[in-house]
Amino acid sequence: MRQAPFELVGDLRIGTVSFVSPDEITVILDNEAPESIALNAGAPQPFPRVNGYLLIPVNDILVVGQIEWITIEHSPFPKRQKIQDSSLINLPYPLRKLCINPLGTLRVKAGDEGYIFQRGANALPSVGASVMLPTVEQLRSIIESGARRRVKIGSSPLADDASVYIDPDRLFGRHLAVLGNTGSGKSCSVAGLIRWSLEQSQQECGKIPNARFIILDPNGEYSRAFEGEDTMNARVFKVEPDKKGDRQLNVPLWFWNSAELSSFTKASPKTQQPILVHALQFARDGQTVQMKDTGHTMRQFLRTIVTIIGVEQNKGNPWGNFPKSKNFYEKIEKWKRSMENELNNFDGARRDKLQDFISLIEKLCKERQRDHAHYDFTLQDVNDLLSKASEAHTAFGGSESDIILPNIDAPIFYDSSLLPGYVEAVAQMLNVSEYMETLLIRIRALLSDTRMKPILDIVSDITLERWLHDYVGSQDSENECISIIDLSLVPSDVVHIITAVIARMIFEALQRYVKLKGQSLPTVLVMEEAHTFIKRYRSDIESQDAAAVCCQAFERIAREGRKFGLGLVLSSQRPSELSPSVLSQCNTFLLHRISNDRDQELVRNLVPDNIRGLLRELPSLPSQNAILLGWASELPVLLKMNHLPETQRPRSDDPDYWGVWTWEESRIDDWKSVADDWQGQAGDGNINVDIKQTESPSDPINTPDRRGQQDDLPF
Repeated sequence: MRQAPFELVGDLRIGTVSFVSPDEITVILDNEAPESIALNAGAPQPFPRVNGYLLIPVNDILVVGQIEWITIEHSPFPKRQKIQDSSLINLPYPLRKLCINPLGTLRVKAGDEGYIFQRGANALPSVGASVMLPTVEQLRSIIESGARRRVKIGSSPLADDASVYIDPDRLFGRHLAVLGNTGSGKSCSVAGLIRWSLEQSQQECGKIPNARFIILDPNGEYSRAFEGEDTMNARVFKVEPDKKGDRQLNVPLWFWNSAELSSFTKASPKTQQPILVHALQFARDGQTVQMKDTGHTMRQFLRTIVTIIGVEQNKGNPWGNFPKSKNFYEKIEKWKRSMENELNNFDGARRDKLQDFISLIEKLCKERQRDHAHYDFTLQDVNDLLSKASEAHTAFGGSESDIILPNIDAPIFYDSSLLPGYVEAVAQMLNVSEYMETLLIRIRALLSDTRMKPILDIVSDITLERWLHDYVGSQDSENECISIIDLSLVPSDVVHIITAVIARMIFEALQRYVKLKGQSLPTVLVMEEAHTFIKRYRSDIESQDAAAVCCQAFERIAREGRKFGLGLVLSSQRPSELSPSVLSQCNTFLLHRISNDRDQELVRNLVPDNIRGLLRELPSLPSQNAILLGWASELPVLLKMNHLPETQRPRSDDPDYWGVWTWEESRIDDWKSVADDWQGQAGDGNINVDIKQTESPSDPINTPDRRGQQDDLPF
């Protein structure tokens, strides 16, 4: 029969409690306590050892504590006890002391079938309580705790190499951050967690797992880790497929939403963004009209005006500080000139309503053309403008449903090569063509860049359904539970947007899956080099750049992904540069060696204060060793990750400088083949912009669409 906690004290006692607080317990070691190795706990154990475990009996439970520090106190007073010989003088003697952080409690299972560890100590010892060594069985009960231990990921060197298991539901369902310096083993840990989870699930179900892992790989490291004809075979998407089985990376331009396209083109929020939004709307609607149908063109023009007035009103620009109100004044004045030029083409109610709208604008403009006049408008002025514009829009056959833009960011196909024409046409309607030149240059540069043509997939017939089937995965895909998206050759000026589009598309697809099916489709999105793509940004800037838009996509996934079955795994060597919003949503951390002071400080602020002693090992952790803490682990544990064979590791080895320098390894500087490959695949590597075309943009009227139609205006 198993002994009660207090019955073990005599054999395993090593000291007494001298100080107690909720997060710290100080212990004075007995003179007879081991000085290096304890032999009385069932197996030899190093003792005392920083970050080792000790037990304190309290009633019918054992409080589990982790050693934070060990010291020797040189006392000026005699404190030795048990001196049997009266002839000996009781001189001052150095005392050994240590501090432990309470982690949880250990209690005997019903029926004497081992121990149960529970995180948190609901009872603390008092001063004078005995402190004891844990037995091998108790150590294993502490480390191997948890009701759903499914996947073994390593062993604990502090607990007699007890196996460390995790629950994938907890690890991937609540977001995981793998942090550590270059060369500390992060990539191997990420690859291992995926591999070991899939291997264990296949072992339990007896067939290919219905799993989905999507790895965004900016360095091209992971292809090698999942090669082979087994469960780990992966779909690999590359800019330039170089091996049999690799697939072409496609992120069509019609996937991009207005925010992503605006950030890439650096569209100004005042004029260019509204024009771009309306051009996208017309492109997705696929609307074209004969040039002679001036009534239809005016209806589209009025529809755009009504929408812009509503947007400006919501932002408060008409009555905002200078120059917002002046910008609004200049807009409506240009609208008036455009409508006056077309007024004589209409009659009846259409002419009357258009004239009413023109007259109101003329009245408002005259009031602001006097000397020292203020440009700001009242709320009533704007409401009157909106009312007259809506009446004119209705007179030309429009309706309220035309004003709503429900599909502006939906991935609806349009011929991206015609996008500049749509932008030009909208700009001409609103008489703002002079402000569109830089926007058109960037759009044309994107479409003409030879490096981007394979990615943007301008001529392919890829569908949204096919893209989701290939990238997110399907249960029909044999031996392919993993999608590796190799971003290594994506041009640096567009890689953030490509990453943002992929992440957003996956998230929104899973959102709609839950909406239609009423249940989630568990998927894991892995982001390597996360500090590059999920970087801190200034939220007070009106126009966000591509890096900020990319970060915002992952922030949304971090906040809402769990509800739709999308787990996030971040791997980064610079946690201090990561978005605080994303890090705060990670519930589990796997910490490898971290040397930078700022990164260490950030990690300490993310985790409970009572394990600060364990985190002090971060700067000295050897490769393959890590600290697991958070939701997926019952308690913070120092572990050595399972071994990965060379062929299963990501390609992240350090270069062998000395071997090459000393001719132990051969290297041939064949620059001709490099140049041929570079120029053959990506032209001259520069963005190709036709200057003549930029100065004199092509007219969409004379641009045939994919069905061969001509002389059509895109509205």
